[in-house]
Formats: sequence, C-alpha cells, structure tokens
Amino acid sequence: MSESSEVKQHERQAARHRKRRLRVGIPVAMAAAAGLTYGTAFGIFGEETQPKAAAATLSQDVADGFASVDALGQNGTYGGRDGKTVTVKTLADLEKYATAADPYVIVVAATITMDPKGKEIKVASDKTIVGSGTSGQIVGGGFFLGQGVHNVIIRNLTIRDSYAGTWNDKEHDFDAVQMDGAHHVWIDHNDLRHMADGLIDSRKDTTYLTVSWNKLSDNNKTFGIGWTENTTADITIHHNWFRETEQRNPSTDNVAHAHLYNNYLQDVAGTEIKSSYGNYARGNTKMVLENSYFEGMRNPVTKDDTASIVQRGNVFAGTSGRNESGGTAFDPKSFYGYTLDKAADVPSKVKAGAGPRTTTPATAGTTAAAAAATLTVGKNGNAQYKTVQSAINAVPANNPSRVTVSIAPGTYRETVKIPSTKPHITLQGTGGSRKDTVIVYDNAAGTPKPDGSGTYGTSGSATVAAEADDFQARNLTISNDFDEKANQNLSGHQAVALRTAADKMFLDGVIVEGDQDTLLLDTAAKAKLGRAYIRDSSIIGNTDFIFGRATAVVDRSVITLKKRWDGTSQGYVTAPSTAPDRKGFLITNSTVNGDVSARSFYLGRNWHAGGDATLDPQTTVRNTSLSGAIKTTPWTDMGGFPWKDDRFAEYKNTGTGAGPASTDRPHLTDAQASTQEPTPWLDNWTPTP
Repeated sequence: MSESSEVKQHERQAARHRKRRLRVGIPVAMAAAAGLTYGTAFGIFGEETQPKAAAATLSQDVADGFASVDALGQNGTYGGRDGKTVTVKTLADLEKYATAADPYVIVVAATITMDPKGKEIKVASDKTIVGSGTSGQIVGGGFFLGQGVHNVIIRNLTIRDSYAGTWNDKEHDFDAVQMDGAHHVWIDHNDLRHMADGLIDSRKDTTYLTVSWNKLSDNNKTFGIGWTENTTADITIHHNWFRETEQRNPSTDNVAHAHLYNNYLQDVAGTEIKSSYGNYARGNTKMVLENSYFEGMRNPVTKDDTASIVQRGNVFAGTSGRNESGGTAFDPKSFYGYTLDKAADVPSKVKAGAGPRTTTPATAGTTAAAAAATLTVGKNGNAQYKTVQSAINAVPANNPSRVTVSIAPGTYRETVKIPSTKPHITLQGTGGSRKDTVIVYDNAAGTPKPDGSGTYGTSGSATVAAEADDFQARNLTISNDFDEKANQNLSGHQAVALRTAADKMFLDGVIVEGDQDTLLLDTAAKAKLGRAYIRDSSIIGNTDFIFGRATAVVDRSVITLKKRWDGTSQGYVTAPSTAPDRKGFLITNSTVNGDVSARSFYLGRNWHAGGDATLDPQTTVRNTSLSGAIKTTPWTDMGGFPWKDDRFAEYKNTGTGAGPASTDRPHLTDAQASTQEPTPWLDNWTPTP
C-alpha cells in the first residue's frame, strides 16, 4: 500500500475510535523557567537513599510553556510544592496521597505494580508525583486526571507495561497518563512505554498543558490530543523523544494553540515498528512547529484541510511521504517566553536529557530563579515571564537569599501572592517613574469567588498579598480599582491593594492606591511580630486605608485623602488593631493632604478586631504636615470602644490641620517622643535595600 493510503487508513481508524469512545493524549511541559534548556547537567533527583531531600528540591520547579500561563483561577503550575513531602513504596500509599484533598509532594521510591492491571489512580489537584532516581516505576497502569483537576506535576517516573497482547488494542483503555477536562498539568522527564492504549491521552478540553523531556517508545497509539468539538485547548510539547512509535506522535485535534518545538521523532530502520505519521494537525488545530528533528519518519508532518501548521527551522533526515504546512497560526511568545535549541543539536540534547534522571549534580534541581538573583517580567518576548505571579512561582521554596523580580513598565492586571515559604523577594519596577509599572486588580470583600466558594473577604481581596518575611517593593504602583459606584448592590466594599502579613516588610518609593482599606499591615498570626517600614511612598484612600495589627512606620511619605465614590468627603486615615504589648502605627516626617473638604477626615480610629477588648490600638503622627482636611478632634471611636482608652497621639505636627494639645488631641512630651522614633519603634530593625 502507498504511504498516502496508509495515512488515510489510520485516519479512518482514528475516526472509528472516536465514535466508539472519546480519547486523547495530552501534551504537557518542560522545565522550570522560560529559556532554560536541560542536558546531561540537569540532574533532577537525589539518590534513592535520600528521596525526600531530592524531591523537596525538585518540587520547587515550576512549569514553562502553556502550563505556566495564569488562567482559570490558577497561577501557573507548581504541583504540591506548598504541601508535605511523603515517600511511598506501595500502591496503597501512592493512591492514598495522590487522591487526597491536601497538596503533597509524593516521592515514588520503588516499583509499584497496579492491581488490577490497567488501574489508573484518580489524582487530585495540587500534587507533585515524582520518582526517586530511576527507582520510581509504575507497572501495568497509570494516572487519571478528571474534570477540573488542576496544578498537577508528574516527573521522573517510568510508567510501563500495561500492554494486553494486541497491538492495535481497541478493548483496553490502559493509559500511562489520561486527562479529562483537567488544566495546568506538567508531564516532565518521564519514560513512558509499552501500554495497552495511549502513553498520554488528553481529552474533554484539557488545557494549559506542557509535556517536556519525556521518552515515549514502543507503542502504537502514543499521544492523542483533542477528540472534542471545541477548539479551546492550549498545549506546549518540547524536547520529547518519540522512538519506535507508530501513530499519534502526537495527533492533535481541535487545539486552539499547539506549540511543538525541539522534539526528536525517530523511526529506527530495520525494526518491527514502522511509523505511520509524525506530527498531525486535525480539525481546527492551529500548530506552530519549530526546530524539531525528524529521522526516518514516514509522513513526518500532516494536516487536515481545516487545520493550520506553520513550520520553522525543522530538519528532516531520511523521511518520506507527506510533509505539509499552510494557513496561519499564532505567536507563542505572546503567551510565554522560550528559547529554541538549534534543530541540528536536538538529537544529541534530547537523547542525553530526556527521561528520568539518576543522579543529582551540585546544580541539579534548581530553577532559573534559584540560579539567578533577578527574574524579569514584561509584556514582550524579551522577558522571562509575562506575569508577576509566574515569576513568583518560579522562586524556589525557602530560598536562602534575595531574588529580585524586575518588572518592565506596563499595567499588570492580576493578583499576586508571595507565599510564606518564599522570603527575601523584591518586586522592582524598572520604569523611570513608579507610575510606569502598575499591578492592579479589582476584587472587593464582597466579590464572589469564581469557584462558587463564597466571597473573598477583606484580606482576600488584596491585589498583592505578601506573606513571606523580608519582602520589599520598589518603584511601582500597587492598586485596587474596585468600582464602588458600579457595585452598590454588592455587600462588602473593602478592597485591599496591598496586604503584608509577615515580618520585615520594606516599601521603598511605591504608590499604594485604593479607596476603603487600601493598605493592610498585618502579621502572620495574632501572636507573631510583623514589622513594616514604608519610605518615600504615597498611600491613597478614604476609609481606614492604613489598617491592621502590624508594627509599622510610614516615613517621608505622602498620604493622600480621596473623596468617596459619591463625591462626598469623609474618612479615616488609620485603623490600628494593635496588641497591648506591641507598637502600632508611627507616621513621621510625612504629609497628609488631598482634594477633599475641610475638616472631613480623622487621623484614625481604634479597631478592636473581632470585638477583642484586650487589644490596645496605637497610632502616633509626628513631625508631619497636616492639611486643613484633618478634623480639629482628629481621633474617634470605633465599634463601641472609646479611643481615649487606647493609644493615639501627635507630636510637633505642622500645617493648617495641626492643633494644640488638649484632652481631645493628646500630644507626646519630648521624653515620650524620644522613644517613638523609627529605630526603636521597629525594635532596632534597620531596613536595607
């Protein structure tokens, strides 16, 4: 039979398979950070005798490609990194942790045989399943990711031998990895072979997937994608070694954005397995195929009339039959950054780097974030990351030294969370002005969460949430632009721009802007110390817009009073919720002004959070210029607690809003003021850039 008719026969077979049952193979991704290429030096895992330590290092890695894109409420793909690390050697333990609701890094340190044969463990969200050296093997079955499962990483495993004796098996659905409607999945550095059905099947609109550095071999229906009438999936496939695989290498059906690069497809002469076709774009797929190497493949690149393939820089050695391209596709760099290897180098690089790693060199297991002190974020393809959160995700947990996230000018509409496991992070705007780089979002306390689990609440509404010690922000704007006027029917208009909830937080030359509850200066827990120093900055709002239980100094800054949504002037600058044995807020050497009515704003009120009468809220405003917007009695009660029972005072303020000491306007004595300077206030912590 001619090669053209053979392809058509396989197309007819695939169509029959589609009618019998929906199937797919998924493509999911590579290594930690954009542009990082792995070769023999990329040892991922530790020795078998130290699986937990090695996997802990590995679990810091995050995906690249489409799995790194923030979407569907998920900020990139990082698996179970924030959960516990467990080592498993039995099927019962593997299934116990893989199906658990909590995040886990699961280290497979033995050969585990599925019972019954063909069993696919139903993996839950937020999991990393990783082999220890070459000892992590799954025999006779694999993994299943169901509808809505997300943030899953499968790495460094050998998954093999569910083969049931029939080459073109239409009865057994025994896959290595099967996904139905999952998203944000990374399949990396695995050895997948000799299964009854697919090595990877991606079905029911599974999306935001990256498949990288895997060995796929000795199989018929290797890697199927799609089998859906929708065209919504986004997939990256790179640096994989397809060797002795007949069809679906991959077959890509109705994929909105399929990016394939630096893959090595090899059909070895003289063996029993003959390739039917290589990369195949079906239906409405748009595929970009770059710098891959096809060796001995029949029909290396094929497409339906309705599909589009843009080819660039591929090498074809000893191939025959169909090699097609046509139509328009997309620019992958509009979604994420990446670096191409030369196509001529692909066979040697992929042979050396694909599949499970056996040892851990000194530099292994690191990501670009661990190796570099600076990560770049920008809207164009020159930066490593397109979003701030994806750069944060790339920072290893428990990083020992400072990592600067360098953010190019632009507006980044996203929420950003720096988890407690990632200290020493700096967000640095690179524009000429702090107004050039803006991180903004519009959640409010009453905004419903997209998953239907309720509303965000005040603390959850933050555009940027910094929960790790030694956080710094510099030369940028952090804003919450929640529209109160347009959301009058929404209950809960508190809308935080920045929430700090850790110790030694340093804001240097930033703008923090919102309306109600702009800047939440908090601590990690009620009993924990949380210190913050804000210098040469601008804080903008109208109601309790500097609030929380932290110990904080606002120094040499401008506090701008803002009218409410309806044009009225009324507000409160501070709402401290200080513990009785702690210091609260100190505003010094600053300016308080704004385009609001005269005598319409209080300097503060006492917030006894949760009605806690044991609290002793504190604000001191000293050596600061106060505009006429400040009331002549600048402090007031809150929640039924008299402010005079708490700690509020001024010292040597100036401007038309300043006033003499009285029972309604306490002033510090010189002796008291000597103890209320930034250094003693911060318990002798001296912030340094």
